[in-house]
Amino acid sequence: MLHIQCIFAFFSRKPSGIQMEFNSYEIIIVGGSYAGLSAGMALGRSLRRVLIIDSGKRCNRYAPYAHNFITQDGEPPEVIAAKARSQVSSYPTISIMDDLVTGGSKTPDGFEVDTASGETFLAQKLVFATGVMDLLPDIEGFEACWGKTLVHCPYCHGYELHGLKTGILANGERAYHLAQLVSNLTRDLTVMTQGPVNFDEKQKENLNHHNIRIVEDTIDKIVHDKGQITSIMFSDRSEEKFDAMYAAVPFQQHCDLPEKLGCTLTDQGHIEVDFFQKTNVEGVFACGDNCTPLRSIAQAVYSGNVAGASINAELTGESFAHEKA
Repeated sequence: MLHIQCIFAFFSRKPSGIQMEFNSYEIIIVGGSYAGLSAGMALGRSLRRVLIIDSGKRCNRYAPYAHNFITQDGEPPEVIAAKARSQVSSYPTISIMDDLVTGGSKTPDGFEVDTASGETFLAQKLVFATGVMDLLPDIEGFEACWGKTLVHCPYCHGYELHGLKTGILANGERAYHLAQLVSNLTRDLTVMTQGPVNFDEKQKENLNHHNIRIVEDTIDKIVHDKGQITSIMFSDRSEEKFDAMYAAVPFQQHCDLPEKLGCTLTDQGHIEVDFFQKTNVEGVFACGDNCTPLRSIAQAVYSGNVAGASINAELTGESFAHEKA
């Protein structure tokens, strides 16, 4: 799982005019996908000494193509990520290592971070760009189709699936919200609730008005051909043809260190941040999927850029205040 070969050369690199203390940085970014790399670029361009630690678990690693990201529409996610990493690595004050953060704590001067490889690093500021972990249901065929024809977001995938016979695997408010969005993309739509429905009378009336079926039977298996859904088999052994499906699956934070450091989570389970991507813990920032329900590469890149700029402004302000004192 960890790829830590050929990475320690980064720490011996000392750019001209910049003092870099071994294992000590101004900022550590936990997570090196789109949000983390975006934050790193903003900081690298301001000559901040940054370590990005990446475990290689991109949230969209299941998807063969990325969409709704201008200039990169239709590119494989790994291509976008590799290009981003290459560009960020070109800044001499940025170090990137493949490892897994396993712990950390507050120190008098900032933070201490531990990794699975046994390393310990120090920083004044921390950025969590750690994403979230989708908790996929134990349904045969579900994971094989996830990110391909079984998806979470009509903005990321809906255009490619428009006009198809489509299911929505969800119940209650989340199902109703998805049904409204997806109904603009297909006229053949079924909501599958995995048991008794949780809609109020007005919602049921609206769904019926738009010819959206509701199926309460439990899904037993998703039949597919290399991730392309062909049909859905229910627990009563009945089977119905489908071409695509949306699913509102639960999630958990990919990294529990923010919460251990005292970061507040929202009722939905996201890290709570302000407009500048600051958490309630002084010196700790968060960006990307871990702090917003708006999960997309474009949103991750935006929030990472804001986090990087905010940290640079904060460090500059602290330095000026210190010098004045």
